[in-house]
Amino acid sequence: MRAATDYAHAVGRQLERRALSLFAVGTAALLVVLFYYPVATVFADAVLVGGVVTDAAFREILTSEFYLYDLIGFTAYQAALSTVASVVLGLPGAWVLARFEFRGRETLRSLTILPFVLPSIMVAIGFVAMFGQQGTLNRVLALVGLGPVNLLYTLEAILVAHAFYNAPLVTRVTTAAWESVDARAVESARSLGAGPLRATWDVVVPQLLPSVLVGATLTFIFTFASFPIVLALGGFQLATVEVWVFRLVRDLEYADAAALAVIETVISLGLTYAYLQYESRQTGAGRGAKPLDRTPLRPPSWSLGRVLARLAVVGYALVVAVVFVGPLASMVLASVTTGSGAFTLEHYEFLLQRQVTGASFQVKPLPAIRNSILFGVGTLLVALPMGVLVSVLTTREFRGRKVVDALTMAPLAVSGIVVGLGLLRGLVFGVTLFGHRVTVTGPLAIVAAHAVSAYPFVTRNVSPLLERLDPRLVESARSLGASRVRALWDVELPLVAAGVLAGAAFAFAISVGEFDSTVILATGSGSYTMPVAVERFIGRRLGPATAMGCILLAVTSLSFVVIDRFGGRWGQI
Repeated sequence: MRAATDYAHAVGRQLERRALSLFAVGTAALLVVLFYYPVATVFADAVLVGGVVTDAAFREILTSEFYLYDLIGFTAYQAALSTVASVVLGLPGAWVLARFEFRGRETLRSLTILPFVLPSIMVAIGFVAMFGQQGTLNRVLALVGLGPVNLLYTLEAILVAHAFYNAPLVTRVTTAAWESVDARAVESARSLGAGPLRATWDVVVPQLLPSVLVGATLTFIFTFASFPIVLALGGFQLATVEVWVFRLVRDLEYADAAALAVIETVISLGLTYAYLQYESRQTGAGRGAKPLDRTPLRPPSWSLGRVLARLAVVGYALVVAVVFVGPLASMVLASVTTGSGAFTLEHYEFLLQRQVTGASFQVKPLPAIRNSILFGVGTLLVALPMGVLVSVLTTREFRGRKVVDALTMAPLAVSGIVVGLGLLRGLVFGVTLFGHRVTVTGPLAIVAAHAVSAYPFVTRNVSPLLERLDPRLVESARSLGASRVRALWDVELPLVAAGVLAGAAFAFAISVGEFDSTVILATGSGSYTMPVAVERFIGRRLGPATAMGCILLAVTSLSFVVIDRFGGRWGQI
């Protein structure tokens, strides 16, 4: 009996010592099943027709004027214009936040995190409510006697919506770089006779340029793969690659959809690789620097510089109010008003009636809310441990670390449409293993797709905190007999709890708002989520769509509060 007990203890100690390695293998296997296998399935669909290898689908796309110029060319064109708009809108915000201290600065800074947790389909419905025929813009124009305008289904609407979504990214990364500029370099330039503008141009601008390029590159990647915003505001007449892939899937043309998705994925991966290479060369910039002092705007001063600075702050606050807050306020307003502007609750009453009397094939609000929350919880259970473990592995020095980092961050560069299509064609349709047909249900596939999208955000919140920890803390715990897992659990994780919590909030918010993969994998009204419900309503009844969007906003608001409280350094990583 004693021998058996000793043996069990020995096995337990051995497992504890190797637990981290076992968890790493398990995470790798999960990543292969949930991400790499679905992506490989899409690649296989693109080159296998009837079991025969062919490049016919690729040749059709690469020799077609429609695919090459009208579709891929337009996708790159709108992404380039969206990038310019985002940089133009984001840089003044970085200047205001980095250079001035004023009342409400933290509130203004907090608003720059808003697009990171807002579902893109909700942004789309907000812009429909603001720029549509009966939108807020036309109501305001009517008050001053101007005629109505309709910006929907125009390139301009897409560009403004993309700028809303991505300008805060430019603002946050540039603000972080601005706050890392070494004041001593500026002081040296001034002491050598350079004026304020010359010192800024010669010293500050070269240090900001890398961050501006990083923000612009990420913006181009995100807008190149944009889906719900283009679908809602541009439709198929202004289709990008993502929107056309969705149409091909809807029409059951899987080979063409897969080939187009592969081309898009190759482009996105290439851009992401270039970005990561550039980012790695910038690592360590600003460390040990003496930050520039922000100019306080209180107490009031009537000097020309202070007056101009206040006007800049007020101007940027107005831009934030119109571009960032305006669409959300318009959505809320549209949900409680009629076309003539009278107060009503009929849109919410419609949702209740649909819940009670709607047919089984129709979208109902309560199942959509329930599914969104359940999928969010399921995503947390998968993405949080995956993200934390990847953080632990990629913050350690070992041979092949950069390769592992790139492989684990690949989901950031692959669109949800591609992952959803791969899961649909693979695990949902079924895979034959050892003579048995293995299939997963739509809800499980949705959770898998959401987890793949969400866990990199957990990693990007936790990794910077782990890298800053003093390695002697772990060494001390190990010298006292703690295993590597015990040291991680007892020492490291409590010290990075804020990052873990922010990552969890990101994961939940991303799951609740995920639309790309969900619209592919939702097999019926019973597996619809709130974003899919919004999209189903948006083309038919704007009022119920805005009411559903407000419910989605309420659910995601909690994530916004948690991320803003604990994830304040997201823009600096």
